[in-house]
Amino acid sequence: MNLLFFLIALGASVIGGICGIGGGVLMKPLMDLLGLADVDAASFLSSCSVFVMSLYNVSRSFLDRSGTIDLKTTFPLAAGAAAGGLLGNQIFSAICGAISLRIAGIVQSLCLMLLTIATLFYTVKKNTIHPIHIRSASGCVVIGIALGCASSFLGIGGGPFNMAVLHYFFGMGTKIAVANSLFIILLSQSTNLAKSFLSGSIPTISPFVIFLMVLGGIAGGAIGRKCSKRLSAASVDKLFIGLQLVIVLICLWNTANFL
Repeated sequence: MNLLFFLIALGASVIGGICGIGGGVLMKPLMDLLGLADVDAASFLSSCSVFVMSLYNVSRSFLDRSGTIDLKTTFPLAAGAAAGGLLGNQIFSAICGAISLRIAGIVQSLCLMLLTIATLFYTVKKNTIHPIHIRSASGCVVIGIALGCASSFLGIGGGPFNMAVLHYFFGMGTKIAVANSLFIILLSQSTNLAKSFLSGSIPTISPFVIFLMVLGGIAGGAIGRKCSKRLSAASVDKLFIGLQLVIVLICLWNTANFL
């Protein structure tokens, strides 16, 4: 069973690194589907893996001096996402305290499915949609808060909606959006994990399982980065669309299982 944790983290991080979604959007639903961990533990494990994967990719982007991360836009966006991540975590904790984990799992699955469907429609039609190019720091912060709150509440680290937001609100192309999405995810997850450690709200999980998820995240990030360099923007878009369809199907299955 422990091998499954590593394989899930590895596979999701490869795809997440290519598509700019972190990978948690696959890890969390898959762990729910296979019954590997409860809702709280699955969210924490996903966050750990997503953090190291995004840290690897962002570090390589800066070391390579690729210039793909637009700090003027993305830093306030990421700062907002970090604050939103704390808010989303608080909302999820409040819901878990008021209802059962089973109902919380249903709410997460349904919200993720609806947001993914909306993102899927946008991705398919994005070439016909004119971006609005927001440049103000305050606008970036507000949008970042919404992104961070949604991702943290859903326990996925970074969602497919990051890519849609970066294209529509900031006019970023696919490859540029991938790099900037991972930077946003990194800062958001850094804050979220720091809060978990400082508040002592870490779920009871085997340290070996955490190690496997972290190892899978690093390996997946390295593989995903190499694959991304060889793929065209059109190929990344096609992979992204296919991934969203898979996420919707997994969410439907998980919702049915929670009922």
